[in-house]
Amino acid sequence: MTDFTDKNVLVLGGSRGIGAAIVRRFSRDGARVAFTYAGAQAAAETLFAETGAEAVRTDSADRDALTATVAGRGPLDVLVINAGALVMGDPLTLDADAIDRMIDVNVRAPYHAAVEAARTMPEGGRIIVIGSTNGDRMPFAGGAAYALTKSAIQGMVRGLARDFGARGITVNNIQPGPTDTDMNPAAGPMADTMHGFMAIKRHIHADEVAGLAAYLAGPEAGMITGSMQTIDGGFGA
Repeated sequence: MTDFTDKNVLVLGGSRGIGAAIVRRFSRDGARVAFTYAGAQAAAETLFAETGAEAVRTDSADRDALTATVAGRGPLDVLVINAGALVMGDPLTLDADAIDRMIDVNVRAPYHAAVEAARTMPEGGRIIVIGSTNGDRMPFAGGAAYALTKSAIQGMVRGLARDFGARGITVNNIQPGPTDTDMNPAAGPMADTMHGFMAIKRHIHADEVAGLAAYLAGPEAGMITGSMQTIDGGFGA
């Protein structure tokens, strides 16, 4: 356990799944935590009641609202960008507006949120993006647009790590593989197929991703930046 007492932490997309596990971890470790949510109000209220973390309704696809939320919580010691969208299917029939919204949430929002946070982030701050192992490997048909967004995060993280490195601010990308969440349950119809690609044949627990986020936010990770921290049970090995 890392001591984050009095650290100011914002988790974008924190009401469910991996985001909620990250909110719980930083709250338990003493941080002052706020998180955003878009539509899952009931889940956000439950998490607030459990952790005391402040819930802020913000649509990550709305750049002005997103940057206002980030600025309003600053100066941040830690920004975790977890909000994401998933659209998969035949690229010849997928709705173009849905693809553009996914790009807004998965690519544009992380860039603008990270830049806004860095304006006031103190020396030694931490920016962590939750990407996907699909940035490295897309073994299924229908995932081209989603993989595009997760590969774009890799380039963004490498570049921002150099832009902010002189201030000791680290920028890293956590790349989970199949993780047991509402979006991808361990007992879901694709579980056996996904496990077939993995060396450790089970879904990742959200708490395991949260533990990696806490490590990257802590003092021992001060020289880890511009990195892709893959936690996928060997899915991409």
